[in-house]
Amino acid sequence: MTLPAKLGPTQEIKALAPHGPGLGTFGVIALIVTALYVGRDVFVPVALAILFSFVLAPLVKVLRRLKIPRSLAVITIVVVAFAGVSALAMMMATQATQLASDLPRYQNTIREKISSLRGSGSGGGVLSRAADVLQELGKELDRAPEQPVPEAFGAPKAPPEQRPIPVEVHQPNPGALQTLRAFLVPLIHPLATTGIVVIFVIFILLQREDLRNRFIRLTGAYDLQKTTAAFDDAASRLSRLFLTQLAVNAGFGLVIGLGLWAIGVPSPALWGILTAVLRFIPYIGAIFSAAFPLTIAAAVDPGWTMLLWTAALFLIAEPVAGHVIEPLVYGQSTGMSPVAIVVAATFWTWLWGPIGLVLATPLTVCLVVLGRHVERLEFLDVLLGDRPALSAPEIFYQRILAGDPAEAADKAEQVLKERSLSAYYETVAVEGLRLASADALRGVLDDARMVGLLEAVREVVDDLADHDDMKPQNGKTPTDAETEATVIETNEMQGTADLQVLAPEDLAETYRTPQPVLFIAGQNQLDEAIAVMLAQVVEKHGVSTRIEPSNSLSTRNIFTLSTDGVALVCLCYLNGNSIANMRYAVKRLRRKMPAATIVIVVLTLAPNETGDQLMDAAKPDRVAVTFREAVRFCLEDATACSAPPVRTPQVLESARQT
Repeated sequence: MTLPAKLGPTQEIKALAPHGPGLGTFGVIALIVTALYVGRDVFVPVALAILFSFVLAPLVKVLRRLKIPRSLAVITIVVVAFAGVSALAMMMATQATQLASDLPRYQNTIREKISSLRGSGSGGGVLSRAADVLQELGKELDRAPEQPVPEAFGAPKAPPEQRPIPVEVHQPNPGALQTLRAFLVPLIHPLATTGIVVIFVIFILLQREDLRNRFIRLTGAYDLQKTTAAFDDAASRLSRLFLTQLAVNAGFGLVIGLGLWAIGVPSPALWGILTAVLRFIPYIGAIFSAAFPLTIAAAVDPGWTMLLWTAALFLIAEPVAGHVIEPLVYGQSTGMSPVAIVVAATFWTWLWGPIGLVLATPLTVCLVVLGRHVERLEFLDVLLGDRPALSAPEIFYQRILAGDPAEAADKAEQVLKERSLSAYYETVAVEGLRLASADALRGVLDDARMVGLLEAVREVVDDLADHDDMKPQNGKTPTDAETEATVIETNEMQGTADLQVLAPEDLAETYRTPQPVLFIAGQNQLDEAIAVMLAQVVEKHGVSTRIEPSNSLSTRNIFTLSTDGVALVCLCYLNGNSIANMRYAVKRLRRKMPAATIVIVVLTLAPNETGDQLMDAAKPDRVAVTFREAVRFCLEDATACSAPPVRTPQVLESARQT
């Protein structure tokens, strides 16, 4: 993340203002959700058709490359696909019918196992008797109490109560038409849904380019190149995801079916197909798919061998598929956060019922892709996507602002498995402190907060003291999206890991004192935080340092400032917005230490300002405008052949990049 050199008040507020959907957007979302719920009989087939089109579009392209006309290619693929689905449905129906006819034979086995479970253990009979007692007590409590009616002395007895005569109403035997109607009515809805899906799939595949152009027109015709690239990328990603998911689940169902067949569980094809379908349901689909075969295995086998083998099959196959095969095939993930998957499953199930549970992940992936490519829908990616909502510098600043340096250090530890210490400081920590500087310029950080920020940075730096400034040779791949994004944002080229680590014999004579390099904060606690990080990195390269706060250069404290053995002084500034402060600081240091080298470190230049202008205005020996350059100047001056204090074109380029 790279910020401008200096933001004006208006620019700062605009840059830091929250971006997200307004009230009008939430109203539109509520209207869309209502429409989806009311019109679910229409939208469910359309959603299924769109998802099927993403799966079948690559196959249509293959036939198109073979010079087959589009209409023939579409009809062929759709007919083959739905014929395969129909064949699987018929196979499931046949297996389910056969299983239903065999279930009465398994009742005795189930009763015997239940009886054995009740009687097993020393307390089995006691629990059974206690359950019977509780059941009898419940019946007594539910029975209506009899209310005795007192009889007056000498009054005649009331006649016995006349009970009503029960009347039974028998429906006439249904005719042939009523029987046919009772058979067809339950089939009309699924058949109609299937027909609508087939028709929509055909038309979507036939008019794919026309629908794409209309979508581009709606979302951003002003930038055709960007919108077309985004649409093609989204379509290819979704097609690849759905095809991969279909292939993985089909393979998993095949393995389960063959395994159950080898074990001897009845109707293995039914359970294999059901397992493949239920695995589209996130998290709970695998549990549901295992429940049915386990129940049948317990009912069929008089012993427990078949049940144990079936349980072992699922306990081995599911972790291998979920934790080994899927990460390799899918890459990193589906692009959704784990919480978003659960929320999406709940939402779509409430909206569309069981079919919504199956479609939850694909539909939500579509929303995430739209959020990543359509600017107005970016909030969908923020809410549902697995990409970090905040950048690495923003996370660093937020953690130290909240007074939680331990978490900031923990995140840094993960990044340091892939990047060097100085690269992390320059790319993440310094950028995070720039955000703090912008808040300070706006007047939203008081003195207590500034002191808290400095203490938090000190704790983070202290926690990272065990790490040398070098890039790990065999870094571990990040396991979470946030760490991965931070590693990507951390630019190793801006670090100092490639600079020499000096041995004591490499140091010049004046640098063989206990603390030859003095870092002084320029104006505030943020400048002191920069000095703390720079001092640690310089010490990692073999030069001892000391740090002083910003008030050490005041008129009262300058006389008590210890200068024993100091060969180089680094004045550290996060922002170069006070040249007058730099000039007077250099003058006082010249009077106090005339023989020392004075370097001004300014990590954020003011607009239209260069390092050469700072050299002319403040008169230091050198000006460093990057973290790397400041460390390099210290190491060069510490060696016997110190380089002369001249400005280079690289400094100007670094200033422009910053």
